[in-house]
Amino acid sequence: MINSELIAVLRLQNAPYIGDVTAKKLIAHCGSPEAVFEDKLHRLKKIDGIGSAKLKGLFDSEHLEAALSEYEFIQENNISYSYFMDSSYPSYLKHCIDSPILLFMRGNLDWEARKIISVVGTRNITSYGMAFCEAFVADIAPLDPIIVSGFAYGVDICIQKAAMKYGLQTIGCLAHGLNQIYPKIHSKYMADVESNGGFLTEFWSSQNPDRENFLKRNRIIAGMSEATVVVESAEKGGSLVTADIAHGYNRDVFAVPGRAGDKFSSGCNNLIKQQKAHMLTSAADLVYLLGWEVKKEEPKAIQKQLFTELDETEKIIYTYLQKEGKQLLDNIALKCSLPIFKVSSTLLNMEMKGIIRPLPGKLFEAI
Repeated sequence: MINSELIAVLRLQNAPYIGDVTAKKLIAHCGSPEAVFEDKLHRLKKIDGIGSAKLKGLFDSEHLEAALSEYEFIQENNISYSYFMDSSYPSYLKHCIDSPILLFMRGNLDWEARKIISVVGTRNITSYGMAFCEAFVADIAPLDPIIVSGFAYGVDICIQKAAMKYGLQTIGCLAHGLNQIYPKIHSKYMADVESNGGFLTEFWSSQNPDRENFLKRNRIIAGMSEATVVVESAEKGGSLVTADIAHGYNRDVFAVPGRAGDKFSSGCNNLIKQQKAHMLTSAADLVYLLGWEVKKEEPKAIQKQLFTELDETEKIIYTYLQKEGKQLLDNIALKCSLPIFKVSSTLLNMEMKGIIRPLPGKLFEAI
């Protein structure tokens, strides 16, 4: 049986002047994708925010023919798809006003009730970036998140290979149709990705990896995740566009800091400096700031071992922070009856030992 809803959605996707926002308005007004094409043009023009310019060519037969052709491709190649009103549509992405009305998928994708992180960065990844990707995925693997990226050179493929190595589901978000892969050299990873997640795109089989498609693809990477991580980036680049979109969606953005002057750390350093991203030095920073729970094993034994390594001042401060939670430096000095200069230097030593961490607003807490 022909799926008339899917064909109608494809017609809306292919209409030259109708984007995702306008398509959603039409569907909401008419009640369904099919109902849009059952309505009269003069009535559709009266919908608030639509107008005749956007509807130009909507009913042209060539768009119906193109929709039928793509429908045939979907059926013949067993392509999965998700309409934005379906329960199978990514929940985080559904809340983005400009999210695609239709997604095409291949693989074993399962994002229902799952933690999802997008990781992006430069195509010219350095050894520093590679090491971070490996350590980040190894540390976050116990929480079993889905790792989303763009399957491109550099950070993208590095983080997705690490995800597969540690048994995590990974999604490659593509800037072209599912009848091809870009870059071609990454074809060797396709089977593994499909076994450990899969591929997702809004683009038809006729659409190639053109520059504007990568920019459109970035909003999907940013939108379908709870948080976006930028590992390495120059001062300009697609990963910064993705970070900016995620910031605009009110999603958490994290950036891995680098040395001042390093070309492929300048973008990340600027994001942190502009307060558009949290500084990310390890997976623990992301876990904490997103409020993800981590199982704590044998806290008493750990505390006993830890206390043998602390001096008396450190023990006083650590005990206070464990009991009271996040505290300002002034409060720590006051409640622990210690001079501020002593507390300040002690906190630095404790941070280096990895037993406390500084937080925004000049707060400190025990780990």
